[in-house]
Amino acid sequence: MPDSRKEQFRFRTKGYALAVVRFYCALPKSRPEVQVLGKQLLRSGTSVAANYREASRARSNAEFISKIETCAQEADESLLWLELLNEGCNIQSDSLQWLLQETNELIAIFVTMAKNAKNNAE
Repeated sequence: MPDSRKEQFRFRTKGYALAVVRFYCALPKSRPEVQVLGKQLLRSGTSVAANYREASRARSNAEFISKIETCAQEADESLLWLELLNEGCNIQSDSLQWLLQETNELIAIFVTMAKNAKNNAE
């Protein structure tokens, strides 16, 4: 990935993490089940950006692939918490819809990045 695209994607993943933090802060504090799911989302959602930063500084192709696959796993876990908040706790908002869409897009990008890196290694 060229440096400018790499920097744009770092910015995008950081924006995703910030959106997760803001979403968590807006969740109802009076519902313990929402807070539990929200904390899980907070952990996995911010981990996406942290792991992408680590991937962008990988010392080998194998390390890059490992970190990118971790990004995909954390994003997929975030998707689960978002779906549970939406479907199980009836949390609905524009920010939730945006997070669902962005999470799906990030997963697709990470999976493609991992496949491309594996193909390039062969």
